[in-house]
Amino acid sequence: MTLLIVFVLLAILVSFLCSVFEAVLLSLSAPFIALKEKQGARSGQILRRLKDNINAPLAAILTLNTIAHTIGAAGAGAQAAEVFGSASLGIFSAVLTFLILVFSEIIPKTLGAQYWQKLAGVTAYSLHYMIILLYPFIKMSDAITGLMSSHKPQQGLSRSEFAVMAEVSEQEGHIASDEAKILLNLLQFKETKVRDVMTPRVVVFSADESQTIDEFLQQQDKKQFSRIPVYLDDKEHVTGFVMRMDLLEAKANDEGHRTLAEFRRDIKAVIETTTLAYAFDLCIQERSHILLVIDEYGQTEGIVTQEDMVETLFGLEIMDESDRSADLQVVAKRWWQRRSLKLERNQPEANPSQNKSRFSR
Repeated sequence: MTLLIVFVLLAILVSFLCSVFEAVLLSLSAPFIALKEKQGARSGQILRRLKDNINAPLAAILTLNTIAHTIGAAGAGAQAAEVFGSASLGIFSAVLTFLILVFSEIIPKTLGAQYWQKLAGVTAYSLHYMIILLYPFIKMSDAITGLMSSHKPQQGLSRSEFAVMAEVSEQEGHIASDEAKILLNLLQFKETKVRDVMTPRVVVFSADESQTIDEFLQQQDKKQFSRIPVYLDDKEHVTGFVMRMDLLEAKANDEGHRTLAEFRRDIKAVIETTTLAYAFDLCIQERSHILLVIDEYGQTEGIVTQEDMVETLFGLEIMDESDRSADLQVVAKRWWQRRSLKLERNQPEANPSQNKSRFSR
């Protein structure tokens, strides 16, 4: 009877531990392991090795589990036949199968999946020594699996997985909704084009560079934009931009007779299909807060500022300290809707080949 109990406990307990280790191993997340490594925990380094070569710990778990089941079931069956007789062997086998199913599969895997963070350290060290003890079996398993799979599994999270993780984390209360919005916007930042966030040409406030400062301030004194595009002859020919503070400073120094062209600063041009990520990097490199947006033929389409890009990223409405107007794109979209209807009814489509590019791509 004692041997019977020993064999049953051997089969159940060893299998119980193997099931816990397997559930914990498969529940480990890359951010959790990275956090453990950052904290300097040795278990974090072990978990990283186990995750990077997950076939080794899985092979160790399955090998030990199979050995325990085989020896335990065979020994328990033999002892049960001696104690209860061969007639009761079928009933004993059914009871043992139920015990193994419940206590070495369902319960331990549920516990491992539920408390994997708390059990991660114990699992790391246990699997480390299991791999050492069962090394020959693991090498044999690697050789067999190597014949079936030659490519290295993808590490880390894909962009779509990261987006889903942000949404799930928000739903579960781990991060705030604003934080989730920023993460999702950041993932789209590389795909969004400047034409999607620019201020269209039709509502861009600009000034003739041949105007004097006095003339400009007299006519546009109520306009409070800090950076004002300037043009030569017509609004399509944007030559740069001026800083309102420069003009006010010149006016204060009795230089109101000077033209806007004398205070003009260069403006970089980008194609409307340029991504926000590239445009933002360009602004940083050039230390510029404003870019001119052109189409493939060099025609002016609008302007885009760092504020537009940051608003897109953070989902906020950022106002310049001197701006009174909110988002001009709202006005522009309404204007474009009315204008598009008129064009569809009254005018044929313009031939873009008539316009030549003034900007290099």
